[in-house]
Amino acid sequence: MVFSHCSFLLAVAFASDSAVSIEVVVLAQCEILVVGSNLPTVAAPGDTVVLPCHLEPTFDVRGLTVEWSKLGLKPDPSDRLSRVEYVHLYRDKMEVPDMKIASYVRRTELFADAMKHGNISLKITNVSEGDAGRYRCFVPKLQSRVKFAIVELVVATAYATAKRMDPRQWDTPPTAKQGRPGVIAALILLLIAIAVLCVVVWIRTNQKRKTPEGETCSNV
Repeated sequence: MVFSHCSFLLAVAFASDSAVSIEVVVLAQCEILVVGSNLPTVAAPGDTVVLPCHLEPTFDVRGLTVEWSKLGLKPDPSDRLSRVEYVHLYRDKMEVPDMKIASYVRRTELFADAMKHGNISLKITNVSEGDAGRYRCFVPKLQSRVKFAIVELVVATAYATAKRMDPRQWDTPPTAKQGRPGVIAALILLLIAIAVLCVVVWIRTNQKRKTPEGETCSNV
C-alpha cells in the first residue's frame, strides 16, 4: 500500500474585536507520487503486456511529459548530444516517435482515456525475450520528489509452455471422472442398506424384550 505525502498547516485566527471568536483553518497539500509495481510483469514471447504505472493521488497527466525508457541502454555513439532513445515518449499531448528505439516502433502505446485519472501504464505488443529488463516510468515536470518508478518485465519461454498446456490435463484423467457418478451412487446405496439393516436389527431386539402376546404374569 502506498500513501501520498501530505503536509498540514493549522492556522488559528482571533477576531480583532474582543477576541470572542476563533477561526481554525486546516490547509492540506498532498504530494503526487509516481507509483509502479514491486512485482515483475511476466509474459511469454508474442504476448501483449501492460507495464503498470500511475500517479497517486489521482492527477490529470495529459498536459505533462511522460517518458518510458529501458534501463541499461547506452547513448547512440553517432549522436553528438549523447541522447538515449526512449521506449515511448509522450509530449505535448501526443507521442513523439522521432526519439523512439526502432525495435519498439508501432508496438507501444499509453491509455489516452485513462491519463486524465493519472494512469500512465505502457502497453507493449508482441513482446520478445529482447524486451526483458527494467523500465523507468518518468514524469520530469511533475512537482514531486518522486517523479519516476521502476517496473520489471520478464519474458520467459517456459511461461509460454505452461500457458499452452490445458489445465484439465493436470486433473484426474477423464476415465476416472466419468466413473465418479457410479461410485457416488454405489456409496449412497451402501449407506441406505446399512441404515435399513440397523432398523431391522433394532426392531428384532425390541421384539425379544417384550412379553409374548397372551402370556400373563401373576404374583404368588
